[in-house]
Amino acid sequence: MRAQRVWNVTGATSTGQLQSRLDDLNKRLSQLEGRHPESNKIDELKSSALSLSREIDDIRCAEATAALRELLRK
Repeated sequence: MRAQRVWNVTGATSTGQLQSRLDDLNKRLSQLEGRHPESNKIDELKSSALSLSREIDDIRCAEATAALRELLRK
């Protein structure tokens, strides 16, 4: 039996809230790049944005897989 990732989407980890955090990060990143293109903070924000986008993708894929599994059961 192969291992499977299980995502529990509750509270602060809903995709809508994560997407909102990602949008805020992207706005701050854009502002910072305009003011201080050489700032180290830019790399930190980019890293955070990538992590959030991966988390959102993982949750959405898990939700889609669960929905497909349910359809195939019927």
